[in-house]
Amino acid sequence: MLIIKGLLGGVFQVAVLALFLIVPAGLVPGGTWLWERALIFLAAYGVILEIVIVAFAVKVPDSLRARLDTRTSGGQSAGERMVNGLLIPVLGAAMAFIPVDVFYLKLMSTPPFAVSVAGGVLILVGFAIVAAAIYQNSFAVPRVEDQSERGQTLVDTGVYGVVRHPLYAGILPYMVGIALWLESYAGLIVLAAPVALLVVRILVEERTLRQTLPGYTDYTKRVRYRLVPFVW
Repeated sequence: MLIIKGLLGGVFQVAVLALFLIVPAGLVPGGTWLWERALIFLAAYGVILEIVIVAFAVKVPDSLRARLDTRTSGGQSAGERMVNGLLIPVLGAAMAFIPVDVFYLKLMSTPPFAVSVAGGVLILVGFAIVAAAIYQNSFAVPRVEDQSERGQTLVDTGVYGVVRHPLYAGILPYMVGIALWLESYAGLIVLAAPVALLVVRILVEERTLRQTLPGYTDYTKRVRYRLVPFVW
């Protein structure tokens, strides 16, 4: 049952990405419904995602189960609910901007092929970091909340020994890679909006973790950087 739920969740995620990429590309003047680069990305990402989901269901079912837990919690503050509610739409808007720029706005020059390929590599790197973070943390639910009743324990090894929020850290190269692979330098600039929201979410999440997760304050002293090593 968990595998089926996970696979369906993976299909849904790819469908949402297609909604943000293919639909604008098909509707915008000069665009196309058969956007080759986007279709290659969606197909490759979909296959890799489903393989990883099956592996997680077998190896770390608790981590997969936590990530698939989309229930809302009444314990969240208004600020936490607002940040959570804004993040996905803003990320989606940043994605949807890419085909509009590629086919219609054309605000900047087209990246060279080598830069686009580097973008594809960044997508894989970012996804690998996100997958590692979920693999190592069975409490990586997709919302900010007190999980003390579930017996949440501190994870401070692996990717969590490098930065305190590796899942969000992986999103950065993933999003940058998508913009480059899809040939939109301007898409990188638009990423400033979701990145700013990620920073806010991290600050909100850390406030909750300091209050509810034993050892988290000491952990912040051992692992200094939240998102990017040697930066922040």
